Amino acid sequence: MTLTKISYTRPSITELEVSYATEAVRTGWGPKCYDYIYRFEGAFREFTSTQYAAATSSCTGALHLGLAALGIGAGDEVIIADVNWIASVAPVVHLGATPVFVDILPDTWCLDPARVEAAITPRTKAVIAVHLYGNVCDLDRLADICRRHNLILIEDAAEAIGSQWRGKQVGSVGRFATFSFHGTKTVTTGEGGMLVTNDQALHSMVQALNNHGRLPGQNKQFFPEVVGYKYRLSNVQAAIGCAQMERRAELIAGKRRVFQFYAEALKGLRHIALNPEPPGTVNGYWMPSAVFSKESGVTQEQMLKAFVAAGIDARVFFCPLSSLPMFKAKPENRVSYDLPMRAINLPSYSEMTEADQLRVVGVLKQLHP
Repeated sequence: MTLTKISYTRPSITELEVSYATEAVRTGWGPKCYDYIYRFEGAFREFTSTQYAAATSSCTGALHLGLAALGIGAGDEVIIADVNWIASVAPVVHLGATPVFVDILPDTWCLDPARVEAAITPRTKAVIAVHLYGNVCDLDRLADICRRHNLILIEDAAEAIGSQWRGKQVGSVGRFATFSFHGTKTVTTGEGGMLVTNDQALHSMVQALNNHGRLPGQNKQFFPEVVGYKYRLSNVQAAIGCAQMERRAELIAGKRRVFQFYAEALKGLRHIALNPEPPGTVNGYWMPSAVFSKESGVTQEQMLKAFVAAGIDARVFFCPLSSLPMFKAKPENRVSYDLPMRAINLPSYSEMTEADQLRVVGVLKQLHP
């Protein structure tokens, strides 16, 4: 019997999303062309307990706008964890600033605060804390470091919808935070992003830059005062986002259910570690991941081959950014260069069945020494 292939992720779309998108297509024009966008931004302000939100066409665009609004540019350094997707660092490079890659912690796979502090120079302007795969950065330590060194803390929460720090959704600790609604994310608009902040001046500049540089209060038509960008989210996409936000508790709970099944099924296998949930945090578990111990001898390549043979579409763990050809290698970031080579992302989506999860678990148990 041929088994059905298991996808690593898929969105949860219901008639609610279809009905909102249909309404936006039928009526969301002219004076109503921003209705769902404003509604989506309002839902996200409430969700993150922040004062301002700006919907964008991608999380990358949101991060680009926020950094540009802060004046980050040539001569500046921005510290970021070495293990991340390129989208988190691309805006830094686009603005002419220099990314400084530091090592990750072996347990949370996020920024190592001690390495952050050691990497600070007179040119350092900001620290981007990426909540990798839903795992939460140590925001208390990072905020303290930034405060003492007069640096800007930014949260890249693209992968962290549903993750909490000290009882609040991540995204309200840094000067601004960004979120992703890519088709793989827990809450999706197909493509899309959001910038949230409590800084009114920053928000105003972000809105201006996102409108081709037309500053707030400018009454002249088609009269930009600075060179801006165009990262606007469409009304139809925002309509889908509104429906998803109404269902967010269900979607987040689905992700946590999938992770808990993995955790229970793999309990007792001493060579496998999964996403952590340290005290004071809640993990949204966007992408459950398995990390084999060094002692196991199990490699990412072996895992990929085993999953492909079993008809399972698993994802590789992000490699060190500094190992990419456009950057200078930093093998001294030992955890970053070691951990991804024995790790893999596991299939996860809100409606994943236990039978499919058991197939995934079976492969991991087969590999376990």
